[in-house]
Amino acid sequence: MRKIIVVSALAYILAGPALADSRALITRQMQELADAIAAGHAEVWDKYLDAGVIYAEEDDSYKGKAEMLKEIVPLPKGLGGTIRVDLLSYHEDGDVAVALCRQVETENYFAQTLHANYLTNTTWRKRADGWKLIAAQVLAEKTDPPAISLAASALAQYAGTYRLKGADKTYTIASENGALTATRTGRKPITWNAEASDVFYAAGDPRIRDIFQRDAQGRVTGFVERRESWDIVWEKIA
Repeated sequence: MRKIIVVSALAYILAGPALADSRALITRQMQELADAIAAGHAEVWDKYLDAGVIYAEEDDSYKGKAEMLKEIVPLPKGLGGTIRVDLLSYHEDGDVAVALCRQVETENYFAQTLHANYLTNTTWRKRADGWKLIAAQVLAEKTDPPAISLAASALAQYAGTYRLKGADKTYTIASENGALTATRTGRKPITWNAEASDVFYAAGDPRIRDIFQRDAQGRVTGFVERRESWDIVWEKIA
């Protein structure tokens, strides 16, 4: 028994550097893939993509290796940028490794600068010729839009009580100190920031927009809680 423990401990110690080496190698390969995008170096992707890779992109599409290689072309004139790969989590199980990273993109778009972050989960398989990417899923990380200021008189138009259509749930909306506060039944008040006139959002929840509705005379009649492309209807009752 003692011999087994000693052998197991030795195996763990010896595996430590190998695990660290694989982690660094895969991180480096992920950075190489990111660097190859703007320049259109398809040969880098050809080198690291497994023949049977399944790649799910942030635009809701998924592709195999042949389709991915067709996309790796130089960016058009006027476009450029860089992508920095930050490894967030890594796990290795035999000849399979899972690497979760954040890709921090800075894009130059015709002399304007854009920023975007992508959460990318990748799965690698160790082949005879090295680690190959067998699966990946890319999610664009959503961020809050810029907020604008609305006059107190404009915010006052939204104050009132709103009921969820078809249910006994309400929202109480108040205009206080130049801000709009929304309190749903049984929940704490939250501040709604204005993205545009009649369009609001809560900080840290950019998937949802609260869009006020008006009648022909311009009076507020309710709002819809828009989750992506789906609307939840709230009617003004007071």
